[in-house]
Amino acid sequence: VWAKLYNITEDRKYLDFMMKEYKATTEFLFDEKESLYYRDENYKSKLDNGTKIFWSRGNGWVFAGLANIMTELHPQSKEYKYFLNIYKKMAAKLLKIQTPEGHWSMSLLGQKFYPTPETSGSSFFIYGLAWGINNGILDKVTYLPAVEKGWNAMVSHITEDGMLGYVQPIGAAPGNAWPDKTEVYGTGAFLSAGSEVYKLFGG
Repeated sequence: VWAKLYNITEDRKYLDFMMKEYKATTEFLFDEKESLYYRDENYKSKLDNGTKIFWSRGNGWVFAGLANIMTELHPQSKEYKYFLNIYKKMAAKLLKIQTPEGHWSMSLLGQKFYPTPETSGSSFFIYGLAWGINNGILDKVTYLPAVEKGWNAMVSHITEDGMLGYVQPIGAAPGNAWPDKTEVYGTGAFLSAGSEVYKLFGG
């Protein structure tokens, strides 16, 4: 929204505000070693079965948001390059931690403790990765298999009456999901992913 306001008004105060707030948040919540964001400060010192807690949907919002922000910025600007750096770090990490089934675990580093599929965070990641390929940022040979595997996994969780299942309910941390559970943000993430996958395969 701040990037759009900057584009509409050409007033740098919106861009400067966005950069100030985003940098403050990133300095506080971004784990440089893991290239992922903590949901909030309460999770910076917690472990779950010995692993750091990085919530899938929370990081999904970040990753999809980076794509949306960069869409609004000039690729040669210092602001764009700042977001691009974070985006590339996250993309590389996401490639490494995708599950063999194609989704991403609700606790991104805790696959064996959270084996249940989850479609909202995973759809955001597919959206962001497909967007990166479509915009020439991510190498297609490297990232396309992850997008394809992820998309096929998401499609497999659509019920016979067209509902997207396995959407984790409203929350703030990794939890549970069920085949007959959906939420509007899950459907929105899935449709966002579909819009980029559609472009990716020549739609």
